[in-house]
Amino acid sequence: MKAVTDSVTKNRQSIDGLRAMVTRAFGDAQVPEGEDWVEELGHGWFNVAYRIRLRDGRSVVLKIAPLADVEVMTYERNMMRTEVHALTMVRERTSVPVPAVHFYDESHELCDADYFFMEFVDADNLGIIKDRLSPEVYGACQEALGAANHALNQIKGDHFGPLLDDTASGATWRQVFTGIVEDVLRDGERRNVDIGWDYDVIRRLVAEHADCLDEVTEPTFVEWDLWDSNVMVRDGALVSILDHERALYGDPIMEAGFVATETDDMSSDVESFMRGYGRESFTPAERTRRRLYNLHLLLIMVIETVYRGHTDSSQYDFARTKLAQIMETFGHRR
Repeated sequence: MKAVTDSVTKNRQSIDGLRAMVTRAFGDAQVPEGEDWVEELGHGWFNVAYRIRLRDGRSVVLKIAPLADVEVMTYERNMMRTEVHALTMVRERTSVPVPAVHFYDESHELCDADYFFMEFVDADNLGIIKDRLSPEVYGACQEALGAANHALNQIKGDHFGPLLDDTASGATWRQVFTGIVEDVLRDGERRNVDIGWDYDVIRRLVAEHADCLDEVTEPTFVEWDLWDSNVMVRDGALVSILDHERALYGDPIMEAGFVATETDDMSSDVESFMRGYGRESFTPAERTRRRLYNLHLLLIMVIETVYRGHTDSSQYDFARTKLAQIMETFGHRR
């Protein structure tokens, strides 16, 4: 069994529970025998995921959402519905490779959470193997990722914000994004998370620079969480991208591949990513937006450690340091 990351959000199930889910999705004839047919997959912090070998030998992946009574951040509610919708949309409207969804159950009859089965991708996780790749091979992977991300951003929506929530239909990107940041700040205040700054200082900073958000007028599909660890490769080629649960309609330069344009040590080869994406530089207003998006990301990275019950402080410490650096770019120093 491989080592797995741990979080209070991981909704692990018994063998009997997993067998019942397989039965519902694939029928009695595919239910495995014994107990060596299931393996928990690691390298993820939110949903629990299992690789399951069906009786006919096929491997599939089962993802299970957190239990309903586990407190999550505001933007993390109902993320599994978003992921299933995003996977379907990407497969139907682009040529970007993503796993096929085999079965989705939101009845909560077998466990108190949504779950779905999807195609198992037999490839290497780029986040795990990248240090073993040559700079040339890694750069090629990043270039391919940039091209794939550009293709995803060609999907257009009819509202800003969550894919499946158009309650803010008609709202501007400024209104939606500043609301997204406010949700994160309230999450932090609710759990008394020390972010190293007065929360109202962050609020005032965002308000002072929010006019740059008005340039964004077309809702665009944004993957947002497309890091190396959500990329599967084989022989130096991109095979699939994973974890679409945080997708939303917003500004394409919010994508993770652009983080390192304004914050160092957050990506290894942003130049290759941008070359694949087809961008060479950002305007001053775009750079300000990107710094606001980095601020939002780093707030999440600090605050989520409390919600997930991390006992290792490395992510919290790293994100606090980077948050201080991005605050400096806005003229705020400790």
